[in-house]
Amino acid sequence: MKLLIAAANGQIARIVEDRILNESTFDDVELTLLLRNSQRLSNLAKDNRVTVVEGSLDNESVLNKAVAGQDMVFVAVVDHTSNNAWTKNVITAMKENGVQRVIFTNILGLYDEVPGEFGRWNKQSVMSGLQAAINSDKLLEESGLDYTTLRLPWLNDRDEVKYVLTHRNDQYNGVSGSRQSIADVVLKIVADPTVGSKDSLGIADPATQGEDRPVY
Repeated sequence: MKLLIAAANGQIARIVEDRILNESTFDDVELTLLLRNSQRLSNLAKDNRVTVVEGSLDNESVLNKAVAGQDMVFVAVVDHTSNNAWTKNVITAMKENGVQRVIFTNILGLYDEVPGEFGRWNKQSVMSGLQAAINSDKLLEESGLDYTTLRLPWLNDRDEVKYVLTHRNDQYNGVSGSRQSIADVVLKIVADPTVGSKDSLGIADPATQGEDRPVY
């Protein structure tokens, strides 16, 4: 399995990379890591299963080369670009290279699925980037690719892996979750690409349901 991680120096991406390189379940996974400053992952570049590529989602030619030959793409950043250039560039590169499976990070609240006072507060908090986030999800849904949108909660750095998944038409359950939990969902998809196929997954710690502000 060949996995491209875009925005590979992000906190969740780093957890995913560390687990892939250190857990026997993922011994057959080869990583291509795309990031703006390759020096930041120079320690991982020493691993013979890792290829580090300097570039960004803005650079279509670099992205196209990075996508070539991959089995799966994980975009570890939310597309808040004004014209959704990042999502469009990823979709184009995947189609040109015949790559089908993509996991794309996004935010909660795309479908007014977050209830109560927290839902009201969240919508107000994310409003400036909400339309771009909604558009990113729609572009993926209409792309014909085998996509998974990950709707992330408000994140914390707790060590526990504890979450419940909700689907596109479900009410969101919880308000916060750990970065470790988000990484765990990504790894479940890497281990079994049918998980979350052509779906939008909400992820949060169900113990935080009913809180009216993020739990850190």
